[in-house]
Amino acid sequence: MRFIFLLLLPLFLCSPVKAQEDLPQDYFSSPLEIPLILSGTFAELRSNHFHSGLDIKTHQKTGLNVLASAEGYVSRIKVSHFGYGKALYIQHPNGYTTVYAHLKKFSPAIQAYIRKVQYAKESYEVEVFPNANELPVTQNELIAYSGNSGGSGGPHLHFEIRDAAASPMNPLDFGFKIEDNSHPLIEGVFVYPQGENSHVNQNNNRQKLRVIPLGNGNYITENFEAYGTLGFGVSTVDRLDFAPNKNGVYQIKTSVNGNKLMQIDFKKFSFSESRYINRFIDYAYYKNERNRVQKLFKEDNNPLSIITTYGEKGFVNVQDSLDYNYTIEVKDFKGNTSTIKVPIISKTFSLEEITPKKIDSTAYFAKAGQAIAFDEDGFDIYIPKGALYEDAYLDIQKDGEGIKVHHDSTPLHKNMTIGFDVSNYTVKDREQLYVARMTDWGAAYYVDTYKKNNRFSVSTKTFGKYELKQDSVGPKITPINFREKRWMSSENELIFKIEDELTNIGGYRATINGKFILMEYDYKTDRLVYYFEDDIIKETENKLKLIVLDNVGNSTTFEGTFFRKN
Repeated sequence: MRFIFLLLLPLFLCSPVKAQEDLPQDYFSSPLEIPLILSGTFAELRSNHFHSGLDIKTHQKTGLNVLASAEGYVSRIKVSHFGYGKALYIQHPNGYTTVYAHLKKFSPAIQAYIRKVQYAKESYEVEVFPNANELPVTQNELIAYSGNSGGSGGPHLHFEIRDAAASPMNPLDFGFKIEDNSHPLIEGVFVYPQGENSHVNQNNNRQKLRVIPLGNGNYITENFEAYGTLGFGVSTVDRLDFAPNKNGVYQIKTSVNGNKLMQIDFKKFSFSESRYINRFIDYAYYKNERNRVQKLFKEDNNPLSIITTYGEKGFVNVQDSLDYNYTIEVKDFKGNTSTIKVPIISKTFSLEEITPKKIDSTAYFAKAGQAIAFDEDGFDIYIPKGALYEDAYLDIQKDGEGIKVHHDSTPLHKNMTIGFDVSNYTVKDREQLYVARMTDWGAAYYVDTYKKNNRFSVSTKTFGKYELKQDSVGPKITPINFREKRWMSSENELIFKIEDELTNIGGYRATINGKFILMEYDYKTDRLVYYFEDDIIKETENKLKLIVLDNVGNSTTFEGTFFRKN
């Protein structure tokens, strides 16, 4: 194994075009024994966060060897149904930490360590922080096998490098080689007039410009007339060699008439600032069009450290009788560059000649810098200070059996609380009640519901309609390879399918002959699996009992007998 890796090593490592000079370029080696082909890049724009590492393709397979990228020790192991799934963290002597996520299984020594913890806690989901002397590793040592666990959308390895402050950094800055010979793709350029006197072609609303490709990464937009303070936005992705995925870019620069305005570097960020992506992008446009436009201007309540401004916070101030040439330069990690020229013709119009922004005023006005509470006929709403990025009129109204709290095209940075008066329900009925978020097409999605006396509440970062629902049906348990009184000596696994239509799976517990067994649950496939290699079973005749609960406490029990020769 090591010999094969050494042969492949030159394919992985080299000095990148724009590597940070103060970062080690030959310290970390590839975590896989195959050439690096990426499905996701660092700081790529994702839902509510920037991507914190590289997603490395594993040929649509699970079970590939995952190797320690450098010597150190396993400092953290986390196993969860969602998020990173099965994840390992290795602390290195130089102060950095590498992260390996969505794993299928750990190496034998690590697997034995975490299995002992899981059985002691009688829980699949665990998080532990081993001491430095418990699980030491050497560079290129087998630590795990690649998988598809947690929130992964397909088999791959998620790989991160974090600094001493636990901030994720772009792994490509550490000398990993990727093949990328294409210019970033420009999908759209947008203009945002600021203030009622500003306009683009006599319009105060966001305008999309027609982008004309000139070849070799060069673009120009259509001419347009404008006046006042303007902000720009760009929709852009990068394509790497050998993969069709739309990836994030490495750097964006803007200038006007040759003077620098803004620079965005996707090299490092902190997890505490990651949700500000919803301020960085045109959130409403994304929710309506499913396309992320990156704002090339810095608004209030946007503290992102990836942004550097050189004046006017990235805005262009178009004055009377002057023309402007605005330039956007987009680079990928390999230095491939796309340049967009935006010619601006200055022209003024009276306020009456400009199409204004449409503002739907309501009785509910919320300021971003203040906490605010509303009461509405059996419902109460609390929005804390800093939850909104900007002041807004909110559309709040009772809607049938629920409450509509504004529109999901407006982002929330912090949780708001929505309370429901349930005094009209009996104590018994309340046991099966829960709060659901309703979609525009009528589907109901369970939301974690806090129940106290006559008030149920939810804490959520999503505007929309919320409604009380009832769930009186327990989960469904379907055996996959189990049959009553069957001999299972040749089986490696005991597999069930568990489902709950309304409130999802809330918990489960299984025993064989009264002893707890560890079952692994994958919510994406509804599969619940026990691996016989855990060696819990000693008897030939075995009594299985499986209890599954949903999120309001309804339970279903499955019992059966099987035989197994030991």
